[in-house]
Amino acid sequence: MNIPLIFLVFIALFIFLSSFFTVKQQTAVIVERFGRFLSIRQSGLQLKIPLIDRIAGRVNLKIQQLDVIIETKTKDNVFVKLKVSVQFMVVKETVYDAFYKLEYPHDQITSYVFDVVRAEVPKLKLDDVFERKDDIAVAVKRELNEAMTTYGYTIINTLVTDIDPDIQVKNAMNRINAADREKTVAEFEAEASRIRIVAKAKAEAESKRLQGQGIADQRREIARGLVESVDVLNKVGINSQEASALIVVTQHYDTLQAIGADANSNLILLPNSPQAGSEMLNNMVASFSASNQVGEMMKKKNKVSPKKEKTKYEELENPSEESEETDEV
Repeated sequence: MNIPLIFLVFIALFIFLSSFFTVKQQTAVIVERFGRFLSIRQSGLQLKIPLIDRIAGRVNLKIQQLDVIIETKTKDNVFVKLKVSVQFMVVKETVYDAFYKLEYPHDQITSYVFDVVRAEVPKLKLDDVFERKDDIAVAVKRELNEAMTTYGYTIINTLVTDIDPDIQVKNAMNRINAADREKTVAEFEAEASRIRIVAKAKAEAESKRLQGQGIADQRREIARGLVESVDVLNKVGINSQEASALIVVTQHYDTLQAIGADANSNLILLPNSPQAGSEMLNNMVASFSASNQVGEMMKKKNKVSPKKEKTKYEELENPSEESEETDEV
């Protein structure tokens, strides 16, 4: 077989096969003829003239994402790093503009993001940057849409995904937050302590009131018991003084018995003889007698007539007259 013929057949087969090419889904192929734009081919099996037409490039029609990290300062002179994620795509109808008008779309988008962020963030304080990050994202998207539409790109969304202040600023913010929380804790603890003190004071007041009421009731019952005891003793022929002496002696020995019942007691009752009870009774009787006498005298004074009182008053006012009468006698 002739070798040149085989070579020619091989060349012809190669040229024929090179006439066909495939385009993937969500991809557009730019075909040029002698360096001039010819057509845009979509997904599927495509045909071109060998050695005349060539594939100039492929344009991705999928949604793409570009992450841009920008360092800028805020209104309160705090340097912060922002990460802005830009989601964009090439419009199917404007593949020509996207391929021929813009050579490095990522660089162009990055430049616009830098410009917008460095114009918006210096207007805000650090706290406002965190609170209004969506406003920054909207401003970036608006600016990019106006600029990139001309080149056949559309901006799907822009997101401020990270805000990273300087490490010293973050530590200061954490200390401020911790101090604020400690202040809140101290306020709650003080309020709880106040409530406990007030509750304790109320409980003590109620306890003292009940204790005083109990002592009063106890003394009232003791007095009632003494009266009943005296009445019972009087009925069997024992007079009041003898009955009182008997009760005092009985209580005296009851007290001694109560003291001796506790082995660990260090209480000493002085004096502890029965005569001491008798002396206490005599003192009480004498006191009662003196009180009765004073009461009788007060009653007699209240019965004196006003005329007589007036005479006594006049005598006090004019002692000279009385002295003259005495001299004459």
